[in-house]
Amino acid sequence: MRLRWLLLMNCADGLPNMKNLTSPQASPQEMRLALQAQKPAFLHAAWFSIAIGLLMLSPSFYMLEVYDRVVNSRSVMTLAMLTLLLVLAYAVMECLQWARNGVLRHAAVGIDGQLASRVHEAVFQANLRGEWQLALRGLRDFAATRDFIASNALAALMDIPMAFSLVLVIFWIDPLLGWFTLASAILQGGITFFNQRASGALLAKAGDLNAQAQSFAQSALYRHEAALVMGMTDDLRQRWLVWQKDMLRHQAMASDSAGLYTALSKYVQQATGSLVLGLGGWLVITDTFASSVGMMLMASILAGRALAPLVQTILGWRNIAEAKYAFTRLENLLAAISAPKPSLSLPPPKGMLRAEQATVIPPGAAIPALRGISFTISPGQILAIVGPSAAGKSTLLHALTGAWPCAGGSIRLDGADVFAWDKRELGKYIGFLPQNTALFGGSIAENIARFGDSGGEELEHAARQVSVHDDILVLPEGYETDIGVEGERLSGGMRQRIGLARALYGNPRIIVLDEPDAHLDETASLALRETLRESRDSGATIVVATHRPRLLEIADWILVLAEGQQKGFGPGKEILAALRQPAVQNLKNPDIRVS
Repeated sequence: MRLRWLLLMNCADGLPNMKNLTSPQASPQEMRLALQAQKPAFLHAAWFSIAIGLLMLSPSFYMLEVYDRVVNSRSVMTLAMLTLLLVLAYAVMECLQWARNGVLRHAAVGIDGQLASRVHEAVFQANLRGEWQLALRGLRDFAATRDFIASNALAALMDIPMAFSLVLVIFWIDPLLGWFTLASAILQGGITFFNQRASGALLAKAGDLNAQAQSFAQSALYRHEAALVMGMTDDLRQRWLVWQKDMLRHQAMASDSAGLYTALSKYVQQATGSLVLGLGGWLVITDTFASSVGMMLMASILAGRALAPLVQTILGWRNIAEAKYAFTRLENLLAAISAPKPSLSLPPPKGMLRAEQATVIPPGAAIPALRGISFTISPGQILAIVGPSAAGKSTLLHALTGAWPCAGGSIRLDGADVFAWDKRELGKYIGFLPQNTALFGGSIAENIARFGDSGGEELEHAARQVSVHDDILVLPEGYETDIGVEGERLSGGMRQRIGLARALYGNPRIIVLDEPDAHLDETASLALRETLRESRDSGATIVVATHRPRLLEIADWILVLAEGQQKGFGPGKEILAALRQPAVQNLKNPDIRVS
C-alpha cells in the first residue's frame, strides 16, 4: 500500500557560511624529507659510482700497457699479469654495480616504509573529499617514484659526474682532445635538454589519458552485467577507445621526438670516439702530440665511455620524465591532503547525537545537499529518516558517521564534533551500512570482521542476527568463500545481509543504516527489525533511512527530509500518524510516497 506523506513544516531559507573543503593547509615537503632520510644510502651509492668510474679506466690502461710495454718487451709474464689485473678489475666493477643496485633498492624500500601508509591515507582522504584527480594516480605515482629509485636510469644519472672525470683524463692526455670531448659532452647535454622539452609534456599528457582510460575500463568491468543487458558495451568500448587512441597518439609523438634525439645522441657518441682518434692521428702527423700512440688510442676509448652515461640517460628518458611528473603529483597530493594531526583520545562514545543547523556539501559538489538540519537523539533510541529520492538522506548518514564534514553548523557525538574524532578509535564503535553496501575483495569472514581479527563466536553471532549464517554455511567454503570484487559473486540480498552483519559486528554503540531492508525478503526483514530492537534495548543509538513501515513503527523519532531541508521531526508515533493522513498538496513536492 502506498501512503502519501504530510509535509509538516518548512525550513528557513538562509544558509550558514560554508568552508572550503579542498584547500587544507599545505603540509611540509614530505617527499623531499623522505629522500633526505635516505641520504646515507645515496651517499654510499655515490661512492660506489666513483669507484665504478675509476675502474672504467682499467680497459684503457690495459690497452696502453699492452701497446707500450708488452709489445716492446715481448714479455708473456707481463701480459699475463696485466690480463689478470684486468679480469679482477672487471669482477670488482660488476660487484660494485651489484652492491650499488642493492643500496638503491634499500633506499627505495626505506622510502616505501616511511611514506606508504601516508600516501595510502592521502589517496583515501582525497577520494573522500572529491579530489578525484589527486586520488586517481596517487598509488601508481608512488610506485613509479619508488621503482625509479631502484632503477638503472638513476644509476646512469649517478655515473654522469664520473663521466666528466674521464674528460679530465683526456685533458691530461692532450688539451685539444679534451676540449673536443668536452664540446661533445655539452652537445649531448643539449640533446638531453631539448629531448626533455620536446617529449616531457607529451608523456605527462599520455600518462593522464592512460589513467583515465584504465579507470573507465575498470569501472565498466565491475558493472559488466548491466552494460551487457542494456546494450551499452559498444558505446562503452568506443568511449574507452577514444581515450586509448588519444593516449597512444601522445605516446607516439613523444616516442618519435625521443627517437630522433636518441639517434642524434648515439651518433654523437659513436662519432666522438672515432673523431678523437682521427684528431689524435692528425696531432701525431703534425708532430704536436706529445704522448705515445697508445695514449691516443686510450683517449679515443675514454671519449666514448665518457658519453655513454649521457646516452643511457637519453635512452631512459621516458622513465626519468615519468618519475619526475609522478614525484610532482605526489608532492601536490601530500600538500593538498595534510597529515592527520595527533588528537586527544576520547572515551568510548555513549551515543548522544546532536545536529545543530547542519549544512553538508557532498565531496565534489558545489552546492549543499542538506541545509539547516537540527535534532537530538539519545543512546537507546532509534531515529528513522524518511523522504523522497535526492532528499539528502544518504548525505545526512555520511555526515552522522563523520565521513563528511559540515560546511555549516555542526554534528556532535557526546558533545564532540563527530568529523574531528580519530576514525581509528571511533570506527570500532560505529556500524555503518551505506546504500551500495561497499563490500571488499576477500572472504565473507574478513568482510564481516572488517578485515580484523575475527572471533568465531562474534562472527557467527553477527551473521545470525541478520539470518545469513545458514546461507553462508551452504556455500562450498563457508565463511572463507571469496566474494570477489565488491561482492560480485553474491546476490544482492546476500550482499546486503553480509553488510548488515558487518555493521552489527562487535555490538557497536552507534548503528547507521541506509535502506537496510531494500533487498531483504520477509524473513530477513523481520529478523532485522528484531535485531534493531535488541540493539536499542542494549543502549545502542540507531539511525536508519527507510521507506518501509515495518521499521518506521519501531522508531522513537522520525525525521522528514525533502529537497535537502528538514520538513519535520518528532516522536515516531506522532509523525507516523501524521504521515498516514491524506496527503497535503505541496507546490514543490506534490507527490512524495512511501512503500
